Amino acid sequence: MECLGSLLSEALAPYQVTLQPQGSANLFTLWVVDESSQPILRRSVALGELQSQSLLVDLVDGLQRDLRVVEGRLQPSMIAALQQVQQQRRGQSLNL
Repeated sequence: MECLGSLLSEALAPYQVTLQPQGSANLFTLWVVDESSQPILRRSVALGELQSQSLLVDLVDGLQRDLRVVEGRLQPSMIAALQQVQQQRRGQSLNL
């Protein structure tokens, strides 16, 4: 898991990622900390998310989005608005 934590840290630089096993062998706590070792994000992650490449990509995408929110570079209302536009586009393409 250390190797995976290093890869996640590389993907989320300048933040560092730590994975700690939870009570169950299939769950981990993922911590994202800043350069001064202050925790920024905490998330429970299933082992399957860490073993599947597509789920791992989704996890990193979600963490990057959450970090933009924490940094103030993206407002949660903008996320909702973007999702609504995507849903509308999907609906329009289905009607063609």
